[in-house]
Amino acid sequence: MGGWRRARLTERTAQTATGRTLTFEVPRWPGHLPGQHVDVRLTAADGYQAVRSYSLAAPADTDRIELGVQAVDGGEVSPYLADDLPVDADVEVKGPLGGWFVWTPQEPGPLLLIAGGSGIVPLMAMLRARLASTSTEPCTLLYSVRGPDEVWYAAELDSAHDQHLRILRLYTRLAPDHSERPAGRITKADVVDLPSAEGARCYVCGPTGFVEHVSALLLAAGHAPDQIRTERFG
Repeated sequence: MGGWRRARLTERTAQTATGRTLTFEVPRWPGHLPGQHVDVRLTAADGYQAVRSYSLAAPADTDRIELGVQAVDGGEVSPYLADDLPVDADVEVKGPLGGWFVWTPQEPGPLLLIAGGSGIVPLMAMLRARLASTSTEPCTLLYSVRGPDEVWYAAELDSAHDQHLRILRLYTRLAPDHSERPAGRITKADVVDLPSAEGARCYVCGPTGFVEHVSALLLAAGHAPDQIRTERFG
């Protein structure tokens, strides 16, 4: 893992009105696994420091890392990172961190990813690794958002094609006209009989209430507790 490393912001991409992808160049980055995260440290001119954790959104790519940042109203760090940190400015990062909420294409069996809102970020790293692999194991991403404007990686998800992959969007407040499912909270019916459900390794990420609710649904649908891995925030 090592200590703190200098990270230079090279690119900022808007995902939603308040969600951003930040790409950093980190010299001598040791690499990471899909699902891991880093700590980001900011230091003010007066020496005050603030540290926050952010998920890695992509598999390891030489000295580049990609983070997902959701700006939180009144937040001390996320609004600055999302919109104010200048391109070419430096921060410090420590990581990669976390060894439980991870997945690699070498792991056997079906894969079920369930994300709520910005919880898609670490699962996107898993999905990208899955698409880049030669795996033929079935994989399903169930992505729950309030409305169409809150979908992260929308164009990339629309263009993801793999005969063994299925991507489903679930809208909780405002569903587009073409949606077959009316807007509403995720239910047991949404997680039963998914293409990769039987015997799947399940990864769930999102706000605490969402993760607890989905975990209970998966257990009720017959998934083994040791096959459900969760990461939550808020």
